[in-house]
Amino acid sequence: MKLFIASDIHGSEFYCRKLIGAYKREEADKMLLLGDILYHGPRNDLPEGYAPKAVIELLNALKDEILCVRGNCDTEVDQMVLAFPVLADYAVIFDGKTTVYATHGHVYNESKLPPLAKGDILLHGHTHVPACNEHEDYTYINPGSVSIPKENSHHGYMILENGVFAWKNLESEVVKVYSIRNS
Repeated sequence: MKLFIASDIHGSEFYCRKLIGAYKREEADKMLLLGDILYHGPRNDLPEGYAPKAVIELLNALKDEILCVRGNCDTEVDQMVLAFPVLADYAVIFDGKTTVYATHGHVYNESKLPPLAKGDILLHGHTHVPACNEHEDYTYINPGSVSIPKENSHHGYMILENGVFAWKNLESEVVKVYSIRNS
C-alpha cells in the first residue's frame, strides 16, 4: 500500500489544491491527514489562500480515500462539515513488523510518548517542521506542514511505501528518505 501523509493544512485552499495535485500525481492508495485541517489557530498567521469552506469542498470530494487524526485546531464543529472522520486522537498502522503510531503531536510527542514498543515509529505533525529522529527504542517522524512550514522548511508531505518514508515538496520532488527496514 502506498500511503500519502500530510499535516497542518490550516484552511489554505491554495495549498490544499497543491496537495491534492501531488496526491493525484503520486497515485497513492490513501491519504492520511495528521490534523489541523480547517483553522489556522491563534499562534499562526493566516496562510495563503485561507478559505476553510473551499478546503471542506476539496477534501470531501476525496472522503473515501482520507484517513485523519484530530489536531489541536480541529473540533466537533469540523466533523459536522467534513464527510470523513476527523476526531480520532490517533491511528495505528502496521507495516510489516513495524507499528506506526500516527497522531497530531499536541498530546503525544517526543516529550510525552504513547505506548510504543522497541522499533516502533511515532508519526506526528503539529510542529510544522519535517523531522526524522532516531531514538534508542523508537523513531520520531514528522512530515512538516502543507501550508505554514516553520524553521525554513518546505511546504510538503510524505509517502510511506514498502517500509520507506519519503519527504517531498508540493511539486513531488524528494527532499529526504528514511527506510524503516534498516532501523
